[in-house]
Amino acid sequence: MTRLMTKGLASKIPKLYETESVPLPEKVVRTKLFHPVSQWTWYVIEYDGNDLCWGLVVGHETEFGYFSLTELSQVNVILPIERDRYFRPTQVQDLPIHDIGMAAAV
Repeated sequence: MTRLMTKGLASKIPKLYETESVPLPEKVVRTKLFHPVSQWTWYVIEYDGNDLCWGLVVGHETEFGYFSLTELSQVNVILPIERDRYFRPTQVQDLPIHDIGMAAAV
């Protein structure tokens, strides 16, 4: 595991495709990753148990898609990507994102 994903946290995240039958607004975000000196945030909804995550990415655009923990771990622009240790599981529709209704699954 990495500093972005602990074993305990990984065991609580559904595997990839396990939440396909759940409408996007009702999907549960299990963890939040963010870059402390930019607007980029990654909300993890599903995880393959190894490296690949699927969730909501908020950056230049807001969209659902896949992202790699390995790649995020290698980002080090002034500061590295961090995991929000205080984040609690939250439905997508309850996230404090102003354009969440515009997000589309990729």
